Amino acid sequence: MAINRAKKETLVSGYTEKLQRSQAMIITEYRGLTHKQLEGLRRDLRGCESELAVSKNTLLARALREVGQPVPEALLTGPTAVVFCYNEIAAPAKILTKFAKDSKIMVLRGGMLGSSIFDEAGVQALTELPSKDQLRAQVVGTLQAPIVGLVNVLSGTMRGFLNVLNARSEQLEKAA
Repeated sequence: MAINRAKKETLVSGYTEKLQRSQAMIITEYRGLTHKQLEGLRRDLRGCESELAVSKNTLLARALREVGQPVPEALLTGPTAVVFCYNEIAAPAKILTKFAKDSKIMVLRGGMLGSSIFDEAGVQALTELPSKDQLRAQVVGTLQAPIVGLVNVLSGTMRGFLNVLNARSEQLEKAA
């Protein structure tokens, strides 16, 4: 079914808006998946602030050019579904990797992070990244460590002083 010019312009502007909002995008081949499987995947991705869109390769390439991104020609072949990662990058990559492994139908081709293009191995590498919450906890722990050490040193000195005072008061009680 042919798409008229107005519909194509609408699709390109939609892709452009999504590309500008997204941190990264992951490109997959969805050939062989049922509508029910795609809807389940979309629901899972929505939970981590990502969106799956089945796209025409030429229109996605045009949208990439409009936002000044390189066009990964090798990744844009055949039926293509694109996952736009708006917030976190690792969570959608984990969901897609698990889905591809479970379904044995979906093929992860690669993606883009900023201006850099990566292949399927890059998607696998994204799954090993910690989540934003884990990174925040690590930063807080790193910032908190010197303060905790300082508190322990200061309280140790006070504890020692109190132990000396208690020992002296016990000596005076025994002497009296």
